[in-house]
Amino acid sequence: MAEADRAPAGVDPSKPNAARVYNYLLGGKDNYTVDQRVAERMLAVAPDTKSTAWFSRKFLHRAVAEAAEAGIRQFIDIGAGIPISPNVHEVAQKIDSSARVVMIDYDPVVYVHTHALLSGASGVTSILGDIRRTDEIIEKTKTEGHIDFDQPVAILIVGVLHFVMDDEYPADIVARLRDEMAPGSILAFTHGSVDTQPEFVERSTGDTDGSSAQVRFRTPEMVAAYLDGFEVVEPGLVPIQEWLDDDLPRTKLVMLGGVGRKP
Repeated sequence: MAEADRAPAGVDPSKPNAARVYNYLLGGKDNYTVDQRVAERMLAVAPDTKSTAWFSRKFLHRAVAEAAEAGIRQFIDIGAGIPISPNVHEVAQKIDSSARVVMIDYDPVVYVHTHALLSGASGVTSILGDIRRTDEIIEKTKTEGHIDFDQPVAILIVGVLHFVMDDEYPADIVARLRDEMAPGSILAFTHGSVDTQPEFVERSTGDTDGSSAQVRFRTPEMVAAYLDGFEVVEPGLVPIQEWLDDDLPRTKLVMLGGVGRKP
């Protein structure tokens, strides 16, 4: 069957998609040829990009586990991507089976897969929504996901904010989410750094211009603005490897990770 025939309505399989590229790097099968080509060109420049993808996934798992262990029982995964076990709800509910998880993605193919694969999971809601329409996704998490923002919540934005362009004001998006969060809430995010190998940056931006996978690498100082109004959790805004293990190797794609707690 041709890829165009099996693509959900509204999905263009001729353009790369960030969630599907990430799915391919993690060894998933829910991607198209164009996504594989973008990923393979990245790997040609930086073969350790698959390691970076797994480090990013492990960072997500650690943030969820630590939030759950701190007593948070509500989780919002923005840019959740195509489900690959263990998912956020599996990590959180292993600690407390009552944990509620809302998985948000703006890509119809991601939504279709998530809804199909996790529809029977207790306490999990899949929502089609765009982080750039922040008020809308906040409202949907309340009405569809039954999130109570008067109670602490963990908001997870892993591998998303570098796909938000400057004129879409990513820092303002995070600030709007922060203002909605109750004291004791957690924000955990990752972001591509300008410290990434220049050839990788050039290849990534050239392959993805005009698509949902278009990347805006930023300086650590720019990314640190997302933590304004939060208490920064140690080790601070650092390459994600430093959140996981001191012995993990550096990678050509430098992905920063940060966690903030709302006072």
